[in-house]
Amino acid sequence: MLITGGTSGIGLAAAQRFAAAGDCVLIAGRDAARGAAALRALPADVRPRVRFYAADVARVADTERLAAACVRAFGRLDVLVNSAGIYVEGAIEEMTEAMFDEVMDIDLKGTYFMCRAALPALRQHAGSAAIINVGSDAGVHGNYFCTAYCAAKGGVSLLTRALALELAHEGIRVNAIAPGDVMTPLTERQIAGAADREAALREMRSVYPLGRIGTAEEAASAICYLASPDAAFITGTILSIDGGLTA
Repeated sequence: MLITGGTSGIGLAAAQRFAAAGDCVLIAGRDAARGAAALRALPADVRPRVRFYAADVARVADTERLAAACVRAFGRLDVLVNSAGIYVEGAIEEMTEAMFDEVMDIDLKGTYFMCRAALPALRQHAGSAAIINVGSDAGVHGNYFCTAYCAAKGGVSLLTRALALELAHEGIRVNAIAPGDVMTPLTERQIAGAADREAALREMRSVYPLGRIGTAEEAASAICYLASPDAAFITGTILSIDGGLTA
């Protein structure tokens, strides 16, 4: 299987879960040093089943090379997890064209073309093949000062539903998770500028009915479920992992 954005956060947690279950996993990211560090961070017993490949999903050619690399490494590509993404916030008048393009290129364009690149290999495993996209609560409802990110993740949500319909007759399931705030390096960067980190975390937690933010492992658990035979009759769904935020 192939996991983009697999060098940290939800992607890396999913890779560890899949590998612990005996699956072979190719994780991808833009930074080779981070890829090597991610492999070192894995438990020794699962590390032999995980490999890293450097690629930038914002480049269509890289998505094609990535799909081919997974097939070369393991002889198959039956599950694709699109976890690569960046977070950009700010009022609309503060957003530059370059900032807008970057979030769209990675979060939406990268997901779209990674799905396209994986299809030939996924079709070899009709009936068990699955795509799981990592969306966001921001792709389900609007968030303050988050227009570009909401637009990108909203696109991921509808891409998921439309592609699920397109591929259903081929036996390829397409679903997405929509996490709320999850304690990952991306979230750490989001609060890095706060004068009081703990106060910022308390404010972040305060909007969640369950009283806390999520963990990468909880999001990864949902990904593994959607990829499994237990979810064989589920396609086109956007599974909220958000502590009741969008209830």
